[in-house]
Amino acid sequence: MRLFLAAVAFLAPITAQAASFDCARARLPDERAICADRALNDQDVRMELLLSVNGRFQVMGANGVMHDDQREWLARRHGCGANRACLVRAYKTRVDQLEKGVDAVSQRVR
Repeated sequence: MRLFLAAVAFLAPITAQAASFDCARARLPDERAICADRALNDQDVRMELLLSVNGRFQVMGANGVMHDDQREWLARRHGCGANRACLVRAYKTRVDQLEKGVDAVSQRVR
């Protein structure tokens, strides 16, 4: 598990050149705030990477739940608008959830 997390940490700076969405098309206040703030942008990329990893290793049927959770989370993130503190909290919560999912997968693999 530590090796996997090290790989994720290694890849995160490489992929952190853009948010998980097209910043050129960012119109909502939360999206514009994420594109304008490197730390938020990096959290968005980390979240997207963890979401991808979780999606690849979920048991059948769990992907639908994970996608529903993500849509609900995006609605809450949109509710933050451009409030940086709210966005930071939202990303911390979601990244923590997704990291727990990766931990659960690693426990099943052992």
